[in-house]
Amino acid sequence: MNTSKTYYKLWISAVAIVAMTACSTTKQPGADQEFASARPASTQPLPIDTGAIYKSGYGIKLFEDNKASKVGDILTVILEEKTNASKKARTKTVKDSDVKVEAPLVFGKGITHNGVALLQTDLVADREFKGEGDSTQSNSLTGTISVTVSEVLANGNLVVRGEKLITINTGSEHIRLAGIVRPEDVTPDNTIKSSQIANAKIVYGGEGDVADVNRKGWLHRFVDSPWWPF
Repeated sequence: MNTSKTYYKLWISAVAIVAMTACSTTKQPGADQEFASARPASTQPLPIDTGAIYKSGYGIKLFEDNKASKVGDILTVILEEKTNASKKARTKTVKDSDVKVEAPLVFGKGITHNGVALLQTDLVADREFKGEGDSTQSNSLTGTISVTVSEVLANGNLVVRGEKLITINTGSEHIRLAGIVRPEDVTPDNTIKSSQIANAKIVYGGEGDVADVNRKGWLHRFVDSPWWPF
């Protein structure tokens, strides 16, 4: 049996196993339970009242806004995220040293050989360092996303989470959001700005042909990673 062919088949099998493992561990859009919508707790059906104008459980809010306040309620978040960061550093140091040691005298005479002083020394050292760095980063995200209340904290604040998945042709994009909302910041039309959400976690990504083309291959990522020794 040809040994080279055996090694080639083993190598092909190993690559196929790695590829299947990578595909199986890839998280598909909408599969993250951290951003899954919350549903209100199931309750007993309301009793049917007949013969009266007032019916318990069917009240209408006349003097307050209809805003999210309970688990399962929907809240619309206006995404207005914009960040700009810039950093620049420059360092320069210079140091010159010059030391001259004269030849010592022994009985009034210097130690020489053929007229050349043996113990006379000149030390010269020049050191210079120059470093410069510049970094700039800018990000922007606008839009809207509706989330649900997943928990009401003891102080009345609302824990919200949700996601939006948009699929067009062979590509898809998703927006995921989670955080803590203060009820006072919710506007009368049941909206809130993303900048007013505490501990906000906003994720924007995509899957499909366009996203795959803009993503580095695994070998390229390995070469660019700190694990590459060269």
